[in-house]
Amino acid sequence: MQQKNREILSAILLGGIVAATLDIGAASLITGRSPVRIMQAIAGGLLGKATFDGGVGTAILGAVLQEIMGILIAAIYVVFSKTIPGLLRHWISSGLTYGVIIFFVMNYAVVPLSAYKSAPHFTTLKFAENMAAMLLFGLIVAFFARRLVSAPLAQERAATPA
Repeated sequence: MQQKNREILSAILLGGIVAATLDIGAASLITGRSPVRIMQAIAGGLLGKATFDGGVGTAILGAVLQEIMGILIAAIYVVFSKTIPGLLRHWISSGLTYGVIIFFVMNYAVVPLSAYKSAPHFTTLKFAENMAAMLLFGLIVAFFARRLVSAPLAQERAATPA
């Protein structure tokens, strides 16, 4: 049982941290802004526009917030994958679907409720770029959930006499 909990925690942490970190890089590529500026923008969800006057401190806050969000997003997926077995079997399609859900929740619920209090305004290209980043996010989370959660389950099934 303890091994299973360790595998679940690993799936959550690795999936969340890898996806969140790559998401900062994707946002930097999409916007043409430095990763420090992206992390400050993330901290702006709490601090508003004053975040850009905060220097490295607000960038660090943004990085911590991004990683926490990534871990929470991964935890939600892993919990659902434990109750809906098809998510692990069909990890690519479920990861892509989860990416779409992440995109809409972040852009149309989280950002409007943040200190920015604004709805996103996308050009077609920016919409596609941001959606692609969230599809990748969902795939990464699903990949780690499948690799780290389903492997111990398969080992358990193999060890259980029929």
